[in-house]
Amino acid sequence: MKTFQYEITDPIGIHARPAGQLVKTAKAFQSKVMVEHNGKQTEATRLMSLMGMGIRHGSVVTVTVEGPDEEAAAQQLQAFFRETL
Repeated sequence: MKTFQYEITDPIGIHARPAGQLVKTAKAFQSKVMVEHNGKQTEATRLMSLMGMGIRHGSVVTVTVEGPDEEAAAQQLQAFFRETL
């Protein structure tokens, strides 16, 4: 299992466009990707759940990746967060 934290730098936070991109990125892997924020947790492949978490600018999220390709998935997701959010 791989885990990392990231502070959201996008001025709007996780809204429709980046949430959709995150879902697409997470679905590219076999591993299960979970996003946690303020005690709430959801799979990164669930668009409406992600958007409903209220993740805003300055929020810190914890991303957990577990599965057969977790190393590659975690690396790509970290890059996604740095470049997009």
